[in-house]
Amino acid sequence: MTGHADRSDGAADGTGGAGGTSGPDGTRGAGGTRGAGDTGGAGRAGFAARLDGWKALGSRYALVPLRIFLGVTFIYAAFDKLTDSAFFADSGTGSIGEMMTGVRDSSAIPALVDLALKNPAGFGYAIAFGELAVGIGTLVGLFARVAALGGALISLSLWLTVSWQVNPYYLGNDLAYLMAWLPLVLAGASVLSLDRLLAARRRTR
Repeated sequence: MTGHADRSDGAADGTGGAGGTSGPDGTRGAGGTRGAGDTGGAGRAGFAARLDGWKALGSRYALVPLRIFLGVTFIYAAFDKLTDSAFFADSGTGSIGEMMTGVRDSSAIPALVDLALKNPAGFGYAIAFGELAVGIGTLVGLFARVAALGGALISLSLWLTVSWQVNPYYLGNDLAYLMAWLPLVLAGASVLSLDRLLAARRRTR
């Protein structure tokens, strides 16, 4: 039976059929190819898992840079006012009184400016200490939502009075600060914050 002999001869010399081309150890080349593909698939899956991990980490800490910026900025603004004796004067160059008088007629709510002008120094100190409390609370994440709401209200009041007349509107920085505070009002400080630490201690009691 020559057909059997031919197949036997082919198997012996490694030239017969698809099985003969599989290699000296009898394994199929196609199987080896599948193994390489499996390794590549595992590598892609591993990279995708790491990428998802990085995305989750980025989402978790996304508001931290905003907290740092707003916290440091408001602390700086508070100290800038508190260390400037001319700022709290009722009148004179660089005073809160002169500034409020200058924006009175162009503000969105002149009555609010009139209220500030009844006691310019008191209004100036209220803004300065408010900025200091807001900045510290935001930076360390203590009563973060309350601090962010305070920052939003300060920015709103300054936008409606001091920078309302700025045209075009996007050049007024108080409006930009108001918008920047809103995500922190909604989300608070869930990471790297005293609020989180206090919440964890309450849960363990």
